[in-house]
Amino acid sequence: MSVTAPDPQRVREASLEELHRLRLPLPPPDFPLVWEPGDQVDLRPGGEIEARAACLNVVLARALGMPPELALQWLDESRLVDRLTPPEWQFVADGTGDERSFALHLEALFALSWLLGIALDLDPLLRCAAEGLLERLPNLAQGESFDAWRRRTLAAPRSPLAAAAQLDLYYCLDRSILEAERSRLPLPGEADSNTVGQRRWALEWAVVFTGPYHGAPPGWEQVDLST
Repeated sequence: MSVTAPDPQRVREASLEELHRLRLPLPPPDFPLVWEPGDQVDLRPGGEIEARAACLNVVLARALGMPPELALQWLDESRLVDRLTPPEWQFVADGTGDERSFALHLEALFALSWLLGIALDLDPLLRCAAEGLLERLPNLAQGESFDAWRRRTLAAPRSPLAAAAQLDLYYCLDRSILEAERSRLPLPGEADSNTVGQRRWALEWAVVFTGPYHGAPPGWEQVDLST
């Protein structure tokens, strides 16, 4: 259910305080807000986020060596084949695409897991601990089905308000870490621009705003990270 989004200026102030704590460059004063006062915010339906997480889990497994026939069989039995994007389908089916780029989706998967309440913290100082995360996702090696995974995890999605605040933080972090890398400044922890960009991608896709300046929610491949 959509709710009134929090005061964007107050959320931005909290994001800037976090950047200051991390000793990262601050964005310029005219850096855009993610939403406007009075906008509504919601998350995509939990089942849709779970399906996206499951698809990324298979994509990641293919990048780590899962045979294509097993990946496609799992997706077909889980009725998720049509949830793959065209680039994902090509990569899962025949390995077409940049394997390293698909492997980076681990961090997007981590952010989706945080939204579902099955990952505890999106600490910007740390990369995702892959082994711990994968234990909370469908066990493809043992043939755990999508439905069985959903019953095992019993996801408890985050509130739209918490998700919006996290999105604003990662929107600012994305800009600040890119600036730090360009200026060859030391980063405060393990997370780099790839880590932050992937997490922001997932948050931008999952957090849905309604208001005068927002269009329809983008598809996964249509998420705009250029700003």
